[in-house]
Amino acid sequence: MLILWLGCLGTAPDSSAPDETGAVDSADPFCVDAPVVRWTNFGESFITHSCQGCHATVSPDRHGAPDEVDFDSLERVWEQQWLILGVAAGEAPTMPPEGGVDPDDRVRLEWWLRCAPEGT
Repeated sequence: MLILWLGCLGTAPDSSAPDETGAVDSADPFCVDAPVVRWTNFGESFITHSCQGCHATVSPDRHGAPDEVDFDSLERVWEQQWLILGVAAGEAPTMPPEGGVDPDDRVRLEWWLRCAPEGT
């Protein structure tokens, strides 16, 4: 629960925090056998279908999503990676609030944002 809380604050858990080059600590047990998950093979589709209904600046009804939390581009997603992980992955995700995301997709989201090189 503490990791989720820290993720919401934008603070990365030590075991999977990217270093100054954007690489994730290979000692993170979660990432050791993780498949290659990137924007091109998962992230773009996931963000478009599961998040941008509320978290796109052009969305006709953001359902109260904060203006500063938008996922309009790959860069914006990576800027907010720990926020996304804190609320949409892990054991007790709260986003999207209506649910509907396949549990396997939540694991893929976590593989992508925890294990992939930043910006990919």
